[in-house]
Amino acid sequence: MTVGIVAQRDNDRAMALASTLTDRLHAVSAPVAVDGTTGEALADHEAWTADTPSTRPVEAMSECSLVVSIGGDGTFLYAARGAGSAPIMGVNLGEVGFLNALAPEEAVETVVAEVEHIQKTGSARTRAMPRLRASGDGWELPPALNEVVVQGSHRGSGGGGEFEIRVDGSLYTSGHGDGILIATPTGSTAYNLSEGGPLVHPAVGGLVVTGMAHTDGMPPLVVDADSDVTVVLRTADSGVVVADGRRRQEISPPAEVTLARANEPIRLAGPPLDFFTALGKLG
Repeated sequence: MTVGIVAQRDNDRAMALASTLTDRLHAVSAPVAVDGTTGEALADHEAWTADTPSTRPVEAMSECSLVVSIGGDGTFLYAARGAGSAPIMGVNLGEVGFLNALAPEEAVETVVAEVEHIQKTGSARTRAMPRLRASGDGWELPPALNEVVVQGSHRGSGGGGEFEIRVDGSLYTSGHGDGILIATPTGSTAYNLSEGGPLVHPAVGGLVVTGMAHTDGMPPLVVDADSDVTVVLRTADSGVVVADGRRRQEISPPAEVTLARANEPIRLAGPPLDFFTALGKLG
């Protein structure tokens, strides 16, 4: 087995913890692989004592038996894009941490205990978190853990476009807006919340549809997790579909985008998230 580690760049605490964790994993005969950025930072870090781990692109972390993300939610999303179906455990370094349930003071022993469990049983103890897939005519984006946004060329004056939203084929609303945001329950606390969408507990199955500066005042809508949401960008100078703030697909109106639950959920390892404690950090 191999344990992948992805640490937040330019964060000394993350690198120190990655170094300590690598030492402990070597002590239990668990090989370690880090992404390139983490490897370069560890090589120069004053706390570094372990043998140099192997490096691999984050996209190859899916080959690991366990992936450990050390940092904030952004680092987790970055690691999750490469983890695929590999179990992933998030260490929270003091930010809001809706995706990172593990406190740093508990991280090393918790990771080592899970690794020893994998060594004995062949598999990690995990729970599934849904992801969202966006597709269109001849294209498909990698699954998003938080949200997918369909919008015009830019936000604000002169941007946006005319949108139509359908749920399982039935028209929900249409009108002009900056864009349409579709979020998982996990992503309800992220971009969705800043756009006035509702908070959704992670245990609730569903997808959230939120208009971004939509002129008809469409209220946010929560639909069944297995619903197909279709967003049609009818008129605009141009358009773009963005998954988790990073993966982008340019579209040319009129264009139809289908959003549906992906077949590949994230497999989350480690202790369950205390959702309401994390909410308290938003204030």
